[in-house]
Amino acid sequence: MATQQIKGSKRYRSAVEMADLTKTYSVEEASALLNKLPKAKFDETVEIYAHLTVDPRKSDQMVRGTLQLPHGSGKTVRVIVFTENPEEAKAAGADEAGLDELIEKVTGGWTDFDVAISTTSAMKSVRKVARVLGPRGLMPNPKSGTVTDDIVEGIKQVKAGRVEFKMDKTANVAIVVGKRSFSPEQLAENAVAAVNALIEARPKASTGKYIKSLALSSTMSPGLAVDVAAYNKA
Repeated sequence: MATQQIKGSKRYRSAVEMADLTKTYSVEEASALLNKLPKAKFDETVEIYAHLTVDPRKSDQMVRGTLQLPHGSGKTVRVIVFTENPEEAKAAGADEAGLDELIEKVTGGWTDFDVAISTTSAMKSVRKVARVLGPRGLMPNPKSGTVTDDIVEGIKQVKAGRVEFKMDKTANVAIVVGKRSFSPEQLAENAVAAVNALIEARPKASTGKYIKSLALSSTMSPGLAVDVAAYNKA
């Protein structure tokens, strides 16, 4: 979402004038409107934000998951692989691969990557760097598909646009759905896929209304409220 500092910018004020921030839009309408708003000088990341009704303090109501965006994320993803066979991983597109030396590098504080993948057998060693990777959301996890013995397929999926999401302590979730350079149709399809993945990740302990609010926003734009009625029918 936009910060207080951004709210004073000329571009932001212009965007606010073009968008009715009191109105709720369909995903398709919000994507089309976002495309018309003033753009920054860089290709902004677009995210859909959800505020959920679940209780983040309860372990049985945690919301997290992964999804493959139909049109990719538009982001160049830097991937490292903890594996006993680094040659295979590098041939498949890994930016860095290895085990002991890579663990030592990460232990020293190096986290210049977006996704870390590990083989099952390497995880017993990777746990040594959990204190470095965990707080940054980079720790390999079977639930997110980043602990796998099919390294080639794992790298392929991440590079092709698989994104992860996880609810924070205030019951908010942000999911990347593309870039401002995407067409409105591409953004809409990615956003719908993201919301559907969020619904699939609904905890069994959650009852009643699940999504309290949704908003589509780029890095430098105001948030456009999305109608949640269609997503709370289940």
